[in-house]
Amino acid sequence: MKYKICVSGSAANNCGPGAFKKSWEVGREIAKQGAVLVTGATIGIPEWAARGAKSVKGFSIGLSPAGSMREHIRKYHLPTSHMDIIVYTGFDYSGRNLLLTRSSDAVIEICGRVGTLNEFTIAFEDRKPIGVLLGTGGAVEEIPHILKVAKRGSKNVIYDTDPIRLVKKVIKAVKEQNRSIEKQELNVRNRRNTSPE
Repeated sequence: MKYKICVSGSAANNCGPGAFKKSWEVGREIAKQGAVLVTGATIGIPEWAARGAKSVKGFSIGLSPAGSMREHIRKYHLPTSHMDIIVYTGFDYSGRNLLLTRSSDAVIEICGRVGTLNEFTIAFEDRKPIGVLLGTGGAVEEIPHILKVAKRGSKNVIYDTDPIRLVKKVIKAVKEQNRSIEKQELNVRNRRNTSPE
């Protein structure tokens, strides 16, 4: 089964220099590692990640805030290119954010604004591995401070300034987290196979 890695980030250009290029590199590396890219189907950081994944024939899924393609294009003014599948959630941005993070095995945060922080806190509460690409500007630069003030620790949060290294660390964390779940599943399967009918 392929892992689903969400890239969360700003749709606006409030990012630091080179953030879009780094997002492209993240998307490309996710695909090269054999994972599926999941984004919020928007412009900016998510679109550049999708472009990166598609540059190496990766698979890209977008979760839209809109309820239909018509709404996606006309109301939200969002793209349809660089995604293999678009799921039209109909839940606007806040509802879409919840589905986006919940449907992913891990989240990588790049640049960002309030929506990116929303996706971060959902993933944090769900104890998912979270990669934070520092040096990209925006809200992600504040995450270390937010966690310090919140006094909740940062066990599943992985920081790096290198896109490729960050993706590798995040996928390694997903594999480690899933190992215990896979062992439990195997135990359940074995019990079903050995129990009398």
